Amino acid sequence: MKKTTRREFFKTSFRAGAGIALASVAHPVVSWGAGTESATLPALLGGSRSHAGGWPAWPVWKSPEYDGKLLEVMRSGVWSRAHNTDAFEAKWAEMVGAKRCLSVVNGTNSLITALAQAGIGIGDEVITTPYTFVATVQAILMNGAIPVFADVDRETFQIDPVQIERKITKRTKAILPVHILGIPADMDRIMAIARKHDLIVIEDACQAHLASYGGKPVGTIGFAGCFSFQNSKNLPIGEGGAIVSDDDDFMDRCFSYHNLGFPYGSRAGSLSDAFMVGGKVRFSEYQAAIGLLELQDLEQASALRWENGQYLRSKIAAVPGIAPARLYPQTTRAVYHLFPFRYDKEQFCGMPRDLFLRALEAEGVPCSSGYTPLQTQPFIRAAFESKLYRKVYPKSLLNYDAYLLKNSCPESDALCDEEAVWLTQNMLLAGHREMDEIAAAIEKIHSHAGRIMDAFKKGEI
Repeated sequence: MKKTTRREFFKTSFRAGAGIALASVAHPVVSWGAGTESATLPALLGGSRSHAGGWPAWPVWKSPEYDGKLLEVMRSGVWSRAHNTDAFEAKWAEMVGAKRCLSVVNGTNSLITALAQAGIGIGDEVITTPYTFVATVQAILMNGAIPVFADVDRETFQIDPVQIERKITKRTKAILPVHILGIPADMDRIMAIARKHDLIVIEDACQAHLASYGGKPVGTIGFAGCFSFQNSKNLPIGEGGAIVSDDDDFMDRCFSYHNLGFPYGSRAGSLSDAFMVGGKVRFSEYQAAIGLLELQDLEQASALRWENGQYLRSKIAAVPGIAPARLYPQTTRAVYHLFPFRYDKEQFCGMPRDLFLRALEAEGVPCSSGYTPLQTQPFIRAAFESKLYRKVYPKSLLNYDAYLLKNSCPESDALCDEEAVWLTQNMLLAGHREMDEIAAAIEKIHSHAGRIMDAFKKGEI
C-alpha cells in the first residue's frame, strides 16, 4: 500500500459533504457468506462496515452566520494588517494566557521569526524532535543553525528529556520541543534541563491549540510559543501562524522582523528607518476576520476532542497490540490534532501495518501511518551543501554521514516505519457512538486477523 503523505491524508479526510473520506476507497473483498456473519466479519472480507456514515466536515464555516463579518472586511478595502489583526492577537493572547501575541502568515514563519529574535543563528545548535512536521526543522535551517535530534519516548510520541540532555554540547543554544499531535511534551523536565544548561526554550505548539500541561496552556511555558492556523489545524484559517511570549522586548523585535525591520514598540520613538533585516510576513485582515470567527467555537471543540479522545483511549486500550499514546501525569488536556496509537503486528497474526490500515479504512475509519523519518530527509543534506553552510561551518560539522550516525533515532524510526497509526481531529468531533464504532472496527480486525492474513497471502485482497 502506497504510504499516504500527511497533506494527502488531511485533504482526503476533510472532504466536505456526506462523509466522503479515505474509507470510501473501494477495496477488493472476499465473499465469506451472508447473514449474521456479515455483521461480525471485517469489511475487507465482505462484512459490513463498522461505521457506515460520514465524519464531521472540516473546516467548519457557518453560513450565513459568518458571512457578514468576512464580507464587511472585504468590502472595506482594508485588507492589510489593521484593527481586525490587532483584535485577533489580543483574543489569542487572552485565550492562551500570554501577555503578547504576534500573528504572521503561517506557522512556519512563526518558528523562523521566534528563533531569529531569540538570537538563534549561525554556529548554534537547536535540539528538537525527529517526530514532527518538516517545518520545525526547516525553521532551524532557515536561521543558519544546525538541528540536533533527540529521540522520542515511543509510548508518548513526544521528545524524550533524557535524550535531550545527552545531545547538549557547547554549541547548543535552544531546545525546540514540539507538542506533537496536540499532546503536551514533558515540559517540567525540559524546563529543568534548560535552566540547568542556560538554554532558551521555544515551544512548537503548532498542533496543540489550547492543550495544557500542569493547568497552563502549552506555548506559554517556555520563553515563547508558536502556533499554526493551517487548514487542517484545530483552529483553521487556511494559512496563518502566531507567536506568544511575556517578554516585551522579544515581541517588539518579532514585530519589527515581520514588518521589514521597521521599528516598533520601545524603538518606535527613536527610529523611523528600518533598523534590522526582516521579512514581510504580516497577517491580512481577512485572515484575522476568519480567525476571530473560528475562535468562537474553539474552546467547546477542544473540550469535546479531549473527552472523546479519552473515551476512545479507554475503549481500544484493551485490544491486544493496540497502545494509545500515554499522557504525562501533568497533562491537563490533550487536544488530539491527531489521535495516535501504536500497532503491534505480532498481536495481529503478523499483519503488516499497511494491511491493517487498509482493513480499518474498509470499516469506514480514515487512518494514516503518519510521519516518515525526518532526520534522514534530503533537505538537511541540501542545507549542509549550500554555499552559506559550507562557508561558515567547518567540514567536520557538515560531514553528513557522521551527522546521520550522531542523530540516529531508532525509537522515532519504529513509530514511522512500523507502529504509528493516526486518526484526524475532526473524527473526535463526533459522538460516543462513533468512538464505539472505531473501537469495534479495531476489535473486529483483531478477531479475524488470521483470516485476513490467509486471504492476503492467497492474493484475494
